Amino acid sequence: MTDERSPAEHAAQIDAARQRLLTLVRESTNEQWSAAPLDGDPRPVGVVLDHVAHAYEYLAGWMRDILAGQQVEVNADVVDVHNAQHAARAGEVSQAQAADHLRVSGDVLIALVEGLDASQLDAGDGRVRRFAEIAALHADSHRADIEAALAAHG
Repeated sequence: MTDERSPAEHAAQIDAARQRLLTLVRESTNEQWSAAPLDGDPRPVGVVLDHVAHAYEYLAGWMRDILAGQQVEVNADVVDVHNAQHAARAGEVSQAQAADHLRVSGDVLIALVEGLDASQLDAGDGRVRRFAEIAALHADSHRADIEAALAAHG
């Protein structure tokens, strides 16, 4: 099935997912924020949520590179390196810092996607479109996982 969503629709989905994540940031207690409730993931909630903001940055960078005609190498190893670098730098991120990061990096990504024309979504064999989809799914996936893990841990 071909995705017929417009750039504006993709941008709106990214923003809606980001808003849901920002709600989680605002509503997390200090104890929840510092907890690492995800099985197999030692990162505290705050670092995971800030990681989404960081992902907005590298997704936007990859989109810009593809739109500029550059070859972009993206695979699990590349993403793992980005994630490990972020985790090493993030340390103790506050709720205010994570919220600001999500707003700023999200605004940049949303403006980039919203400013595309429909044909640009297909650049890089559809990778620009896929990165826009990932941006929304990524935020919602982490949010849902964290909410479920926090609920399970009482």
